[in-house]
Amino acid sequence: MTEAVTSDFELDTRLAADSVLVADGPLSQIRLMNDGRFPWIVLVPRVAGASEWIDLDGGQQRLLLAEIDQISRHLKQKPNVTKLNIGALGNIVRQLHVHLVGRHEGDAAWPGPVWGSGPAQRLDSGVLAERVEIWRQRLR
Repeated sequence: MTEAVTSDFELDTRLAADSVLVADGPLSQIRLMNDGRFPWIVLVPRVAGASEWIDLDGGQQRLLLAEIDQISRHLKQKPNVTKLNIGALGNIVRQLHVHLVGRHEGDAAWPGPVWGSGPAQRLDSGVLAERVEIWRQRLR
């Protein structure tokens, strides 16, 4: 089995531009998407060169599943979240990353996917910092 996290991990520049680091989980960076329309977290396994689920060894896959479970449970507790969307597309950003999005009927993209549903509504820096801190508290 390989190490859970590799030392030569580099975050894709598009993920860095669209999200903010909340915390490092056992395997992944936990990142908040900067889009006020949705409660949206992205998990990015810190494994260099990983672009597919199958690029992770069994231990890494189990860690990622545990992280998905933990974040999903927190998202489901947020007001107005009645549905969770979980996806790892990788068609534009090849680096393996998993989106976890809290949804509800009538949200900005309902019933379609959040991708391509219009421009992101960027949060001002104070609100963004507040939301990051709320997530950090949840994850303690």
